[in-house]
Amino acid sequence: MNKLEQDIRDYFLDFILTDAKMEMVVQKMQSEITSYITNNNLKSLILGISGGIDSAFAAALLRPVCDQINIPLIGRSITIETNKKNEIERSILVGENFCHDFKYLNSTSLYKSFQKKLPHTNDSHLSKLRMGNCKARMRMIVLYDLAQLHSGLVISTDNFTEYLTGFWTLHGDVGDYAPFCHLWKTEIYFASKLIVKKLDSNSKKALQLCIDAIPTDGLGISNSDLDQLGVPTYEEVDNIFLKYFKGDKTLENHTLIQRYIHSFYKRKNPIILHRSTFI
Repeated sequence: MNKLEQDIRDYFLDFILTDAKMEMVVQKMQSEITSYITNNNLKSLILGISGGIDSAFAAALLRPVCDQINIPLIGRSITIETNKKNEIERSILVGENFCHDFKYLNSTSLYKSFQKKLPHTNDSHLSKLRMGNCKARMRMIVLYDLAQLHSGLVISTDNFTEYLTGFWTLHGDVGDYAPFCHLWKTEIYFASKLIVKKLDSNSKKALQLCIDAIPTDGLGISNSDLDQLGVPTYEEVDNIFLKYFKGDKTLENHTLIQRYIHSFYKRKNPIILHRSTFI
């Protein structure tokens, strides 16, 4: 069990759903990010922008930090064939309103060229999962190259709910600094609704559209994230985890808890063979 999972068992991580407490949490996150950037002499932050709530929240969270210490927030919307028109439009709106340096990149032709070199691709669910992982890893190549070019850091946009369900791609849509991996998806929505009240009209529109959008990974695996998780709302997802970690054994066979168990290898990556096992 790693530190995040130990924290669940020790503190249950109940929801932070009061304005004053969440305001304090957001300020603390921004303070911690500022300290990390200055202590490590970073010159930029790199953010992949999908058109979803998590990357939009990250952009709104990080822009004041970058303004304060005078480094650029560099954003890229990198779409590949399965991204829908409204996702793309939201990602561009977020990028243009929150980033100092933003570009939209359509990598479909590059992906199709790469896909031809892969064996046994078809319309099966397994093939869609494989191709989804490939898309996420292709995007991350671009982001990490930008980080090296601009002496920066790739920001991870995973929340706690996705972390527990393994709803992310190893060596793909995971960065090097995860400012809100300890916040439930429910809390990401709550925090975003607080932040959106303080924004100017264009930025407000960009973030609000992402708050209202149907959550999807844009990888063509399903119509929405909740379809893949098999639960109708993120509030229900988070409440099931809370009940389970508080000791509700009747949930052990629930699809979400099984996802949590079977994705443990992701949260323990890489699995290291220690010297003590063979010496």
